[in-house]
Amino acid sequence: MNTPTDSPPPQNPNPGPSQPGNGPPSAKRPIRPAPISRGMLMFILVSVVLLLYWLQYRDESLANVRYDFFREQLAANNIESVLIEEEMIYGTWKKPPERKLEDSATTPPPKADADSEKSKPALFPKKFNVVRPPAEDKDLLADLDAKNVEVTGAKTPWGIQFLLMVLFPILLMLGILWFIMRRTSDPMGQGGMLGGFIKSPAKRFMPAEQQTTFDDVAAMENAKSELQEVVEYLKNPTKFQKLGAEIPKGILLMGAPGTGKTLLARATAGEAGVPFFSINGSEFIQMFVGVGASRVRDMFRTAKESAPCLIFIDEIDAVGRARGTGVGGGHDEREQTLNQILGEMDGFTPSEAVIVLAATNRPDVLDPALLRPGRFDRHITIDRPSKAGRLGVLKVHTRKVPMADNVDLDSIAGGTIGFSGADLKNLVNEAALHATREGKDRVENEDFEYAHDKVLLGPRREEVFNEHEREMTAYHEAGHALLAWLLPDVDELHKVTIIPRGRSLGVTQLVPDEERYNVGEKRLHAQLAFMLGGRAAEKLVFDEYSAGAEDDLKKATDLARRMVGYWGMSEAIGPISLRHAEHQPFLGKEIAEHQREYSDETARILDQEVQKILFGAAKRATQMLTENREDLDKLSQGLLEKEALAADDISEIIGAAVSRTRGGSEK
Repeated sequence: MNTPTDSPPPQNPNPGPSQPGNGPPSAKRPIRPAPISRGMLMFILVSVVLLLYWLQYRDESLANVRYDFFREQLAANNIESVLIEEEMIYGTWKKPPERKLEDSATTPPPKADADSEKSKPALFPKKFNVVRPPAEDKDLLADLDAKNVEVTGAKTPWGIQFLLMVLFPILLMLGILWFIMRRTSDPMGQGGMLGGFIKSPAKRFMPAEQQTTFDDVAAMENAKSELQEVVEYLKNPTKFQKLGAEIPKGILLMGAPGTGKTLLARATAGEAGVPFFSINGSEFIQMFVGVGASRVRDMFRTAKESAPCLIFIDEIDAVGRARGTGVGGGHDEREQTLNQILGEMDGFTPSEAVIVLAATNRPDVLDPALLRPGRFDRHITIDRPSKAGRLGVLKVHTRKVPMADNVDLDSIAGGTIGFSGADLKNLVNEAALHATREGKDRVENEDFEYAHDKVLLGPRREEVFNEHEREMTAYHEAGHALLAWLLPDVDELHKVTIIPRGRSLGVTQLVPDEERYNVGEKRLHAQLAFMLGGRAAEKLVFDEYSAGAEDDLKKATDLARRMVGYWGMSEAIGPISLRHAEHQPFLGKEIAEHQREYSDETARILDQEVQKILFGAAKRATQMLTENREDLDKLSQGLLEKEALAADDISEIIGAAVSRTRGGSEK
């Protein structure tokens, strides 16, 4: 029975509004293979000769027959010639005899065609071989001579046997060992064993492949204006150098996931018409020490050769985290890679038109040396789009989507406060998918309603409640909905449902009516009363609490603790910041730091103030629900009948909502 409030929707890790793809990466610079020496060539030739000599005794066209069958064919004068060795006899038939299953030693008979299988019997191949019996057949040569069989003798030379059985495996192992030692003599060299590892895996896009420009980037006007200067410098570097101006060497794009940092970097390169090198921060790190630093050197060297150009490092926090934090020292591979990045960015000269763009959603963990002027001179924050920006993003993503006349993008933009560009792209895609499943030829407004609920609340779950659980869920959500209807400092109620979605058994959905960047104490207390309304309704109707209020209590407690410890909204505590258990992204750093910097007595007072605020909110919620018990029963009955109620449905059941407050005044 989780109840979402006006908190931002879940983030999507994909970038913001994006149209074209990255395009095919251009080919990397070829690596010249190591030349084959004479010794290696001779070794290969000798190996081939020995292998061919060995294979001549493995002629698969020979029939392997039994010795008694060989004697029968000799008595029938059907053998033309034989070659006798120490253990084998190789021969040729005068006329290939008919093959029977009991005549063959190991060689299976050939498969005959379906039409000729009955008309033609299976015959042995022209040549055969037979294993000589352990006991010597003294009459064999005399019988062969009596039948006028051409007899020849052969014996494998001792040198060949020695080569095949002893020297060939030794030479093969020595050749492999020599090859490995030669490759590892200079492991980081051009032809070394690790030569491919040190090559930068950055994808290179040429100007012809860059189809994304600033026209494809909706909203983010401030960021685009900052980057426009970079575009002009890359197009005409001498214009700035005449006045002694130096363009920033590095620009850091900071923002929440899905706000369009990667898209903006790609659009900057497309607008400037210069080569674009793209790499993720984690691609520098490898299992071999020093590989990351070598990749950095290779990437910057290649970029300088292609200047003017743009380097984009996505998720730079993977390699640029602060040094000397947590477990690990200066020998760490990540820190060596970071040191190389710092050195390369210092090595630029004013004449080298190479600009580094980097993106992160964790600027707080970056090393200070990386953020100083001279490396990343400019820090551009990319926020979630405003209503006008969301409208522009929706227009970009609906260019190729056939829309019905009842779709109002302005209304959709107003109801998606807190959505990032990636969330809006996902919203349009989910609406198009729903329309396709319904067999429509255009996307309608109800498809966007479905997509909005799915993105914000999660997919619908198929669960069966018993009657008591269903009724308790209905009263819980009705309690939330009624307080949202009656409290003027709470955002407008959009929908309430007892259909399980995501991890919630029921949802009361609020929609902010305006962009809000600050909040006052009065609105926070009203928000707490709304959060505890479902729990208060359960106690009022059923005289017991349920486990369904777990998420409500967690959110309410966290908000009340922030009010007291972070924002100083308590007369007993006063204007003091009492942060507790600050989250550390580095392993082991919290071990060396105190968990809190205040006494146990202050902690006790803080807990008491948090309890006081929560008790007051619960009392306020219970009092309002008691005074409006009849409306609470009507709402719960409506939910039991329809399972979902929109704002218009609630107006028909209990009347109009109270006037909302905006900026301290009613509207």
